[in-house]
Amino acid sequence: MAENYTDPSGNTEAFRAFANTPEAEAPAAASRVPLLAGAAVVVVVLVAVVAWLALS
Repeated sequence: MAENYTDPSGNTEAFRAFANTPEAEAPAAASRVPLLAGAAVVVVVLVAVVAWLALS
């Protein structure tokens, strides 16, 4: 561990600052709808190609 690390429990003021620090908000998760729609289109195209090859 680094020598310059200060334990926040070492004194009351540092601990209170550490304990009252607001948590960083996580970035919003990207929507999966475009990914699922693209996968559905690929599946439909593959099924159509396989059907066309099987019937011709």
